[in-house]
Amino acid sequence: MFRIKEFYNKYLSKINAYWFVTIVFLALTFTEGESNLYKRYLYDEKIHSLEKEIEQYKNEIEMNRKKLTDLRTNKEGLERFAREEYLMKRPDEDIFIIKE
Repeated sequence: MFRIKEFYNKYLSKINAYWFVTIVFLALTFTEGESNLYKRYLYDEKIHSLEKEIEQYKNEIEMNRKKLTDLRTNKEGLERFAREEYLMKRPDEDIFIIKE
Protein backbone atom coordinates (compact mmCIF):
# COMPACT_ATOMS: atom_id res chain seq x y z
CA MET A 1 0.00 0.00 0.00
CA PHE A 2 2.86 2.34 0.79
CA ARG A 3 4.30 1.85 -2.71
CA ILE A 4 1.01 2.78 -4.34
CA LYS A 5 0.84 6.03 -2.33
CA GLU A 6 4.45 6.75 -3.12
CA PHE A 7 3.82 6.17 -6.84
CA TYR A 8 0.74 8.39 -6.70
CA ASN A 9 2.54 11.20 -4.88
CA LYS A 10 5.54 11.00 -7.18
CA TYR A 11 3.82 10.77 -10.58
CA LEU A 12 0.05 10.97 -10.57
CA SER A 13 -0.59 13.83 -8.16
CA LYS A 14 0.88 16.31 -10.63
CA ILE A 15 -1.36 15.14 -13.50
CA ASN A 16 -4.77 16.64 -13.96
CA ALA A 17 -7.58 14.09 -13.52
CA TYR A 18 -8.93 14.80 -17.01
CA TRP A 19 -5.55 14.06 -18.58
CA PHE A 20 -5.26 10.87 -16.57
CA VAL A 21 -8.68 9.64 -17.69
CA THR A 22 -7.87 10.55 -21.30
CA ILE A 23 -4.57 8.67 -21.19
CA VAL A 24 -6.21 5.59 -19.65
CA PHE A 25 -8.99 5.73 -22.25
CA LEU A 26 -6.51 5.93 -25.12
CA ALA A 27 -4.41 3.10 -23.69
CA LEU A 28 -7.47 0.87 -23.40
CA THR A 29 -8.63 1.83 -26.88
CA PHE A 30 -5.30 0.85 -28.40
CA THR A 31 -4.88 -2.43 -26.54
CA GLU A 32 -8.15 -3.94 -25.33
CA GLY A 33 -11.03 -5.55 -27.14
CA GLU A 34 -11.62 -7.27 -30.45
CA SER A 35 -11.86 -4.03 -32.40
CA ASN A 36 -8.94 -2.09 -30.96
CA LEU A 37 -7.19 0.48 -33.10
CA TYR A 38 -4.15 -1.68 -33.83
CA LYS A 39 -6.27 -4.54 -35.17
CA ARG A 40 -8.35 -2.09 -37.16
CA TYR A 41 -5.16 -0.74 -38.72
CA LEU A 42 -4.07 -4.29 -39.63
CA TYR A 43 -7.50 -5.05 -41.09
CA ASP A 44 -7.43 -1.85 -43.15
CA GLU A 45 -4.00 -2.76 -44.52
CA LYS A 46 -5.23 -6.24 -45.44
CA ILE A 47 -8.33 -4.78 -47.12
CA HIS A 48 -6.12 -2.38 -49.09
CA SER A 49 -3.83 -5.19 -50.28
CA LEU A 50 -6.82 -7.37 -51.24
CA GLU A 51 -8.35 -4.49 -53.21
CA LYS A 52 -5.06 -4.12 -55.11
CA GLU A 53 -5.11 -7.84 -55.81
CA ILE A 54 -8.71 -7.63 -57.07
CA GLU A 55 -7.73 -4.80 -59.40
CA GLN A 56 -4.77 -6.82 -60.69
CA TYR A 57 -7.00 -9.82 -61.40
CA LYS A 58 -9.57 -7.61 -63.13
CA ASN A 59 -6.84 -6.28 -65.42
CA GLU A 60 -5.63 -9.83 -66.10
CA ILE A 61 -9.18 -10.98 -66.90
CA GLU A 62 -9.63 -8.07 -69.31
CA MET A 63 -6.33 -8.87 -71.04
CA ASN A 64 -7.27 -12.55 -71.36
CA ARG A 65 -10.71 -11.61 -72.65
CA LYS A 66 -9.08 -9.52 -75.40
CA LYS A 67 -6.77 -12.41 -76.30
CA LEU A 68 -9.72 -14.79 -76.44
CA THR A 69 -11.73 -12.54 -78.76
CA ASP A 70 -8.62 -12.14 -80.91
CA LEU A 71 -8.25 -15.92 -81.12
CA ARG A 72 -11.91 -16.37 -82.02
CA THR A 73 -11.98 -13.69 -84.73
CA ASN A 74 -8.49 -13.61 -86.26
CA LYS A 75 -7.31 -16.75 -88.08
CA GLU A 76 -3.67 -15.60 -88.26
CA GLY A 77 -3.72 -14.87 -84.54
CA LEU A 78 -5.06 -18.36 -83.84
CA GLU A 79 -2.37 -19.92 -85.99
CA ARG A 80 0.36 -17.85 -84.32
CA PHE A 81 -0.95 -18.82 -80.87
CA ALA A 82 -1.01 -22.53 -81.78
CA ARG A 83 2.54 -22.34 -83.13
CA GLU A 84 3.94 -20.50 -80.10
CA GLU A 85 2.09 -22.23 -77.26
CA TYR A 86 1.59 -25.77 -78.51
CA LEU A 87 4.51 -26.00 -80.96
CA MET A 88 2.24 -26.97 -83.83
CA LYS A 89 3.59 -26.93 -87.35
CA ARG A 90 2.62 -27.48 -90.94
CA PRO A 91 3.50 -30.84 -92.50
CA ASP A 92 6.37 -29.43 -94.57
CA GLU A 93 8.01 -27.43 -91.75
CA ASP A 94 10.69 -28.21 -89.18
CA ILE A 95 10.71 -26.66 -85.70
CA PHE A 96 13.84 -25.85 -83.76
CA ILE A 97 13.34 -25.15 -80.05
CA ILE A 98 15.98 -22.99 -78.40
CA LYS A 99 15.92 -23.00 -74.59
CA GLU A 100 17.56 -20.11 -72.80
